[in-house]
Amino acid sequence: MTVAVLLLTIALAVIVALLTAATAAKLARLDGATYPTALTRAAIAFAAVITLATTVSAAITTLLN
Repeated sequence: MTVAVLLLTIALAVIVALLTAATAAKLARLDGATYPTALTRAAIAFAAVITLATTVSAAITTLLN
């Protein structure tokens, strides 16, 4: 059961990170940024969401143990 919950949580975090990256790229393009700049902003947003998810899960794990 816990393995399934873990995999679903990871999948949800990746989906949210991808949606955030796509939104950041779209907003950058609407702002007039070039494609490389938009891709860079998307990559930064993706990494930030993954880092935040990792930090939150580590904090929750610490609290539950």
